[in-house]
Amino acid sequence: MKIAFVLGEESADRIAGEIARALRHRLGSNVGFVGLGGDALKREGLDSLFDIEELSIIGVGAILSRLPMLLARLRQTVDFLLAERPDVIVTIDSFTFTNRVALKVRRKWPEVRIVNVVPPAIWAYKPRRAETLREAVDHSASLFPFEPRFLEEHGGPPATYVGHPLMGDPRLRAILQREGVSGMRPAGEPPHLLILPGSRRGEIERLMDDFGRIYARLHERIPGLTASLPAVPRVRSLIDRKLSTWAVQPTILEGDDAKWAAFGTADAALAASGTVSLELALAGVPMVLAYRLDPVSYLLRHLMTGWTAALPNFIAGHPLVPEHFHEFVRPETLVRRLERLMRNTPERTAQLAGLQEIRQAMDVPRPPGEAIADLILDQIERPIADKKTGA
Repeated sequence: MKIAFVLGEESADRIAGEIARALRHRLGSNVGFVGLGGDALKREGLDSLFDIEELSIIGVGAILSRLPMLLARLRQTVDFLLAERPDVIVTIDSFTFTNRVALKVRRKWPEVRIVNVVPPAIWAYKPRRAETLREAVDHSASLFPFEPRFLEEHGGPPATYVGHPLMGDPRLRAILQREGVSGMRPAGEPPHLLILPGSRRGEIERLMDDFGRIYARLHERIPGLTASLPAVPRVRSLIDRKLSTWAVQPTILEGDDAKWAAFGTADAALAASGTVSLELALAGVPMVLAYRLDPVSYLLRHLMTGWTAALPNFIAGHPLVPEHFHEFVRPETLVRRLERLMRNTPERTAQLAGLQEIRQAMDVPRPPGEAIADLILDQIERPIADKKTGA
């Protein structure tokens, strides 16, 4: 059996690695993997068609500037899949690229089986993408419990909530099992702040100066306050350059283990809006989110239709986590919000209660990789005539 993966992000590669391991557990040596992947899929035997880092682009402006390269990689991927004829194609996240690949393959090979993992965030932006997704894929595996309903309401493909890979991370489980996960530090012990300015160069360029001012002001208002900043290796030099202008320096953390350890001891977090907000929510860390769009995305901000851009808020169903975008990233405002979250206040109590409800809503009986592997095998075994109906 031949399984093809199409993805363009490290986070998607980690999910793919779990799926590949689950498939190999079921099928043994009778399965092979082709397509696009990173280190996780490489460990499962996949030789990526090209380096997926080329596709790790955020913002409309950045996409436009690299459009010729992206179109060339799109054609290359489609041609590869049509030549390989895998038993199933698995697209993961990166909707702009992966769904275009799926559509082009589908038009030339109508009976191809395609399973999507991590559908587009129609709940925040362009709900019509649900219909485009249905044209391209047979079934979608959702990582959030609210997504299947959104997809159905907007004409998307059949979808199944499989849980989020974070729920099975042993480092998260260790945090949740410790005593006092929602408690305050002993009286007199200064609080600790997590600073998370993003993992992409554009995010860091646009947010680090604001975060430096916020931390410096908090340091004045809360004597003894300390902070940690987890740094992704590929952007470490940029972070160091930005930190050189900060009045007060945080402790730099390297590696995921150090980051998760900090999640277990932090009193609050200042973070770029994104996947890290879900990590913080599941770890029970109160947070304030901020984001600045690139210039082209800012001009198109009216296309964002969701009532929130924060994953914890969508899961909770109400504005649990404060979020500040672009001109509303005002340091003095964020300072006061964070100060309230690092003290024994109603704001802290309410957010911690909401984060607990999020963990309960996302609980699943088995690892997502196993559930997705079963969906994939079900699609392979299903008669061609039944595929597009989801029957």
